[in-house]
Amino acid sequence: MNPSENKRSIPFVKHRKKFFTFSAVFFLAGIILLFTAGLNLGIDFQAGSKVEVLANDTLTAEEVEQQFASIGDGYEPDEITLAGDNNELAYASFIGTLSQDEIAEIQTYFGDQYGQQPTISTVSPQVGKELAQNALISVLIASIGIILYVTIRFEFWYGLASIAALMHDAFFIIVVFSIVQFEVNVPFIAAVLTIVGYSINDTIVTFDRIRENMSYEEEITSFDDLARVVDLSLNQTIVRSINTVLTVVFAAGAIFLFGGEAIRSFSFALVIGLVAGTYSSLFLASQLWLSWKWKSIQRGWNKPQKEEEPEDMEPEV
Repeated sequence: MNPSENKRSIPFVKHRKKFFTFSAVFFLAGIILLFTAGLNLGIDFQAGSKVEVLANDTLTAEEVEQQFASIGDGYEPDEITLAGDNNELAYASFIGTLSQDEIAEIQTYFGDQYGQQPTISTVSPQVGKELAQNALISVLIASIGIILYVTIRFEFWYGLASIAALMHDAFFIIVVFSIVQFEVNVPFIAAVLTIVGYSINDTIVTFDRIRENMSYEEEITSFDDLARVVDLSLNQTIVRSINTVLTVVFAAGAIFLFGGEAIRSFSFALVIGLVAGTYSSLFLASQLWLSWKWKSIQRGWNKPQKEEEPEDMEPEV
């Protein structure tokens, strides 16, 4: 066994069925929630218009809403968010594209009110559909690239477990956004891809430690042999994983609290994704690898022999 074995001995593998059960229940509950509550899609992913109003003084959502109502019927924004150091900037979102006449009326009204016309951007249904498709394609390409890299670098079961954990993380973020009804927009996709990169890094560190500890085994002949390697590896990396995620969570949390409305959904997605990514790296990916690896050994797909010594340096703990 690995001579660097330490005194920490948390029995992760012993509770693997609890981890699987929790994730399965969350997945089913999330599916039901998505079909009932749905997602609060921003205009990036559906036809809509966004009006950017800049004032000289502090604005309030009620004030902006009243100003739009004073223009006439049909000008009530679906959502108003404030930004700027003194909330002097307001973003009013409309589901459905504004006509040229409506845009002209809004620009004239706010131009008279604040001395400058607001910036108005519109997204057509076709553009929104293309953005949604491109977002899905980007996630799929990232997933395929990750599974190929991990398979070549380690083995297929490591890659498959990594992708399962990443899909768990992305789904977790989506479900939480469905619960809180934060807007899903392009920055949200950027946050998801950021979490994918962070989570796979944490998972690979754990897998590298598993591979290293496997090299100290004379022979893998039972499930307990594999379980002992996984438990040891997780105990060796858990402190590093928790310390890393806490550092990043503090930074993302500060952005969420003090960064303003414009990036609040992005920072919130980062915080939720970091927590989900740490959970999946420690309690899901390695447990999935253990189950699939042992089944492959039983079926003769992998010989239960000592693995080769890793060529690269020992990962940071």
